[in-house]
Amino acid sequence: MILEMKGIIKKFGNVVAINEVDFQLNEGEVHALVGENGAGKSTLMKIIAGVYQPDSGEIFVQGKKAAISSPSESQKLGISIIHQELNLIPYLTVSENIFLGREPKNLGFVDYKKMKRNTLELIKQFDLDLNPKALVKDLSIGEQQVVEILKALSLKPDILIMDEPTAVLTEKETSKLFELMQLLKKRNVSIIYISHRLPELKIICDKFTVLRDGKWVKTAEIQDFTEHDIANLMVGRELEDMYPSVPANIGKEILRVEGLTQSGHFNNINFSLKQGEILGFSGLIGAGRSELANAIFGGDPADEGEVYWKGKKIKYKSPIKAVQDGFGFATEDRKETGLILDMSIANNITLPSLKKYKRAGFVNKKSEYRDIQQQIKDLNIKLYNMYQAVKNLSGGNQQKVVLAKWLVADTEIFFFDEPTRGIDVGAKREIYHLISNLAKEGKGVIVISSELPELLGICNRILVMYNGEINGEFSHEEASEQVLMRKATGL
Repeated sequence: MILEMKGIIKKFGNVVAINEVDFQLNEGEVHALVGENGAGKSTLMKIIAGVYQPDSGEIFVQGKKAAISSPSESQKLGISIIHQELNLIPYLTVSENIFLGREPKNLGFVDYKKMKRNTLELIKQFDLDLNPKALVKDLSIGEQQVVEILKALSLKPDILIMDEPTAVLTEKETSKLFELMQLLKKRNVSIIYISHRLPELKIICDKFTVLRDGKWVKTAEIQDFTEHDIANLMVGRELEDMYPSVPANIGKEILRVEGLTQSGHFNNINFSLKQGEILGFSGLIGAGRSELANAIFGGDPADEGEVYWKGKKIKYKSPIKAVQDGFGFATEDRKETGLILDMSIANNITLPSLKKYKRAGFVNKKSEYRDIQQQIKDLNIKLYNMYQAVKNLSGGNQQKVVLAKWLVADTEIFFFDEPTRGIDVGAKREIYHLISNLAKEGKGVIVISSELPELLGICNRILVMYNGEINGEFSHEEASEQVLMRKATGL
């Protein structure tokens, strides 16, 4: 046994995040740690990584009692962590981020040639076309996640913690990661793997441990349990009706896009959206889906083409007018563009809607409070109180706050970009039913997702983008994972 945790307790104020949890990890084992958002997974791992210190309990590494007082102390013990939220410096290069604080030196100066050479050796393991000199700010989110992974691997750890490592990776990148994990297993590296993508666990993991509400629930061999069994253990009940019925009452056209083009991102895009319809956008990372939504929303306007909203031509130069007209956009990167992390949960939820609560120059706090509490209840956001900084929530609960702010606003057309990224299976079900209910209320909904099962489960139609163009359109009845993937890869 390479790692053992006994009776770990961690509190934040009056909230018990981890309650007398035991955890064991064997050498050369891939051990899945699963549970709903707020179950305590990331908190437990941050204790191992030295980010947090437990209030009580013991930790043993390689059979010796360890007091992990800081991340540097954790690294000395051979522990490395890939955080769920990217922890990179945008204006440094790929190489500089990977070896930050550990730069190779020659005569007291940074040896950039050696640093580049070491970076290229790491990149080769992923078979990627990634430039060590590229600035991180110029990379896609998927590429940034790969840099985060390479940074952890550069430490040559004995224990590697992976917190949602595939959430933004393409299928190819995920496949390469799994190959690399198998290689690490053969080298006796032990891996703790946190993921809400249950099919992945069956592919790569040996054992699993379930946490629920900060408590240990079960540890077992993964081959003895189905995905459905694990999901039920996570939520503590039988999980049924994952996907609601597809909305049937489709109304008149509310959005039409004609010949929309943005150089370098998408070309000649044509589609329409009707009231009560859920329209899905499939495609690989870099296909232009997010850029298209951002252009319609006014974040980065298109170069050519027309957009019609309820028959009226529109061209938003900024998101402000789009929000005023009833557009809502839950972006894929909640940390950078979805939330103001230092602001409270309450203020994040009502930020786009302050005009709604304005009375004689003042904010109607009673009405605002009522709406915030309703969203917290409806979305089951796990928090200490509504005035805590949103940055202190788990990733999944942060995502719920992003959704809540557009539900509070008088939104008529919703853009959901990767709406369930980092969200547990129980919360996913809630989000799917929420999206369906919005459509049944007559709202127009566009869902951009890399998870094919959720597009197949909730959408009336699915458009597939490849290399900046629409490469296929399928009804709910026509679509399948195989046909969507063929179109997404240009076949």
